[in-house]
Amino acid sequence: MLNIQRYSLILELIKKRKNIRLNEVVEELNVSEATARRDLNFLEEKGKIRRVHGGAVLVEDKEDNIDYKKLVYSDEKNKIGKKAASYIKNGDTVFLDAGSTTECIIKYLSGKEDIKVVTNGFTHISELTKMGIETYLLGGKIKMKTGAVVGATALFSLKNYNFDVVFIGANGVNKDGYSTPDPEEVIVKSEAVARGKRVFFLCDHSKFTEKSFINFASLKDGQIITDGEIPEEIKEKMEE
Repeated sequence: MLNIQRYSLILELIKKRKNIRLNEVVEELNVSEATARRDLNFLEEKGKIRRVHGGAVLVEDKEDNIDYKKLVYSDEKNKIGKKAASYIKNGDTVFLDAGSTTECIIKYLSGKEDIKVVTNGFTHISELTKMGIETYLLGGKIKMKTGAVVGATALFSLKNYNFDVVFIGANGVNKDGYSTPDPEEVIVKSEAVARGKRVFFLCDHSKFTEKSFINFASLKDGQIITDGEIPEEIKEKMEE
């Protein structure tokens, strides 16, 4: 099979499935693992796909897509999730923002007693309830791409709660604060921040120096939990 034919087949498979694993390329195209890896690397160089751990996803899925985000920096997000869970005390009422990084907290909640979780992440519900955690889902507009409940109705629902600890995701963080692209998510995030005694922003290293459409919080509104070093310009701004 010619190289160009393999590239076309790989792209066709990824478009259908949204993502593909290395072993699937090997099986579907009947090629060696080395050839499959070279093909994926070539397609990434051409900007057609993005390599993730064990496979690849379409570049067009990068923006604002929960399935894509679960695959990217998964090890780093698990590290962040484990650290975040350590801040939850028995008896706490927790707000868990929608998103792939905040979702990683859930697996580390085993052993936490008498906690309540309020969330706007409808993709979180299954794992939370499996663990027997008392869970409340905000009402509002469903945003399928990010797995979030957003908008004015969600904001109104959120105003009924007070939180011991709040965990918030962000698309970007720089010296000006935390930002996200969707105005309907902004109003939920900013209200949750305002209603928390302790607030933590969960950001893997790729979010640093990024600036999305709208800021929803400043650096002084809470603590960053990340997988790496915080850039100096952000540290300096926080110290101010």
